Amino acid sequence: MPDLQFALEKLRRAQDGLLRAADSVPSGDWNIPPEVNAWSAAQLVAHLCQVERGVLGYADRVIRKMPRPVPLLNRFHLPLVIVELRLIRRKTPIPLDPELFAASKEAMLAELRSVRERTLAFLEETYDRNLRAYYWPHPFLGKLNFYNWFTFIAAHEIRHTKQMVEITKNLPKRVVTS
Repeated sequence: MPDLQFALEKLRRAQDGLLRAADSVPSGDWNIPPEVNAWSAAQLVAHLCQVERGVLGYADRVIRKMPRPVPLLNRFHLPLVIVELRLIRRKTPIPLDPELFAASKEAMLAELRSVRERTLAFLEETYDRNLRAYYWPHPFLGKLNFYNWFTFIAAHEIRHTKQMVEITKNLPKRVVTS
């Protein structure tokens, strides 16, 4: 299944990139936004966990039922590369729960890895199913089948990897006195 293999590889690469970028944020600056009205690294990771958990939870519930037919014209959507490029800045429609980013950097990154492990396990468990038959509308991109949704998770993570790099570059510089 090329859609599944593509999604799996993209999910792995995306998380590797994000974790490398997160390593460059000092633990002491994890909860500090680089500027007013910007997210901290902790908020960004909490958002990624929240979105991925939401997609995974919905997919897990919906595949227990028969897929609903979707007319051909409704299957078209904007290309997922738009998400990765980060040309269009969007505000998330999902409010962040402050409890999600109250943990330490190490705990939050462990949770991010755990959520991804659950996603990969779900995809392995459903390997013999055709998830292309299940659709769910994205608020900006249009209707995506479930393989597209899991590819979206990776594209979304790539988008926020770029944001994590910006956070690192824009953190206030600390002056060390001797």
